Amino acid sequence: MSAVLRVVLADDHAVVRTGYRRLLELEDDMQVVADFSDSDATCHWLAEHEADVLVLDLSMPGRGGLETLSRVKLRQPGLKVLIFSMHDNPAMVAQALKAGADGYLTKSSEPDTLIEAVRQVARGERPLSPDVASAVEPAGEDVHGMLSPREFEIFRLLAAGRSVEEIALRLFLSIKTVANYQTGIRQKTGLATVLDMYRHAEAHGLLDGSE
Repeated sequence: MSAVLRVVLADDHAVVRTGYRRLLELEDDMQVVADFSDSDATCHWLAEHEADVLVLDLSMPGRGGLETLSRVKLRQPGLKVLIFSMHDNPAMVAQALKAGADGYLTKSSEPDTLIEAVRQVARGERPLSPDVASAVEPAGEDVHGMLSPREFEIFRLLAAGRSVEEIALRLFLSIKTVANYQTGIRQKTGLATVLDMYRHAEAHGLLDGSE
């Protein structure tokens, strides 16, 4: 890790990214080396450049934040990823941590909290907002908690009414692969129809309109 933390920002709102950049670059030990609005651009840049911390929003167009997180951690396991998201739903937090997130803050956090969290993940610590800390506490797991991050992402898309073909196109998967995931999701959750999935997702606050 370099003396000055090299930070990458990934958020689909340009105004938000600009605000993050200005905030972090006020710190002597941080430099924002790149910022992106979508998953593919983020992953392509990280495959060719070095960074210390990725600050990632979960509501990303295209592949989505969870898929971006999984791809980044698979290809650059040493990169620290701090989720900075509007989502405070325990299920979303738990899935992000399961996918390899090194820390998780909600966007209601104070600016100083974000700055310190970037330093914390770089040191190998795991900062969590107080409002999401319960997601890591042992509890009775709901059916969606049985899903892998990939299955969870596909589950949310199915629950939102996306077809298998649409999901395959969005996640760059084959139709057969998505259909196999759909079968596995039904078996694990016991939710046999799209309507069942929608009702479950809606009841647990798993849909936010980004699907």
